[in-house]
Amino acid sequence: MDLSNENIVHIKVNGTEYIQFRKLLEYGDIINHAYSLGTNVNFRTARANKQKLEKTEYEKAINDYKNLCNCIDSNYIHIVKTNQEHTNEIKVVKKKINKTEPDINLPEYYNTDGLVTDKKEILLSTTNADCILLLFFDPIKKVIANVHSGWRGTLQRISVKTVEKMKKEFNCNPKDIICCICPSIRKCHFEVDKDVKDLFENEFKDINTKEIIAKQVNKEKWNIDTVKINQIILQKQGLKPENIIDSKICSVCNSNLVHSYRAEKAGYGLNTALIELR
Repeated sequence: MDLSNENIVHIKVNGTEYIQFRKLLEYGDIINHAYSLGTNVNFRTARANKQKLEKTEYEKAINDYKNLCNCIDSNYIHIVKTNQEHTNEIKVVKKKINKTEPDINLPEYYNTDGLVTDKKEILLSTTNADCILLLFFDPIKKVIANVHSGWRGTLQRISVKTVEKMKKEFNCNPKDIICCICPSIRKCHFEVDKDVKDLFENEFKDINTKEIIAKQVNKEKWNIDTVKINQIILQKQGLKPENIIDSKICSVCNSNLVHSYRAEKAGYGLNTALIELR
């Protein structure tokens, strides 16, 4: 199955599959990026309680990182990964901490869901299994960001906070920033109860909720379009519509090629998004 569309290219190299965004490929001389595909890979490097995995599980994740990095001509040692705890915290990466291994499971990135840098040879990594991953790139200031925005992160507007961080720390102009939306759960499958629906209605009073929230017929359940929310709030922040580029892939609809918590339940795996300045 080929997931390529007008916004992305589906690539297969020596058994490793990934997508790349056509827009970012236009800047391939100064950035490198990929979003992994396949349920035979698993980029889980720690448990939810911050405990490390069994050695074989961790080694599996590192090997999957190596294979993906080899395909895109990046060095896996350059990896700097968030620990992802559904916060709105974004940190600037100024340098690699470990010299001979990836920066994974480091206290410096606890309680962090987004990373920003203007340094070369720092390969920012996030992981997901339904949550939205956002790749940001300012080709003028040469700044990148990699952000995990689950529904809680979306409620906290972490995508907007990322743009604010890029403006404050690197003097980026939102009109120059490109944001690419990786495969994630979509409105068709993001079903919630009234308590979560109410949270979204209360937070996004500045948005026409008819665009983003739909009640199911004869059922006290609602479907929410978190991708659309991020598109709207990023435009309000100054990004051009044409610079907000969606992969258009639902992780649940395509759970044969993309990890999905809702489809896999217990024991679900994780895909990764990578971005690096050359």
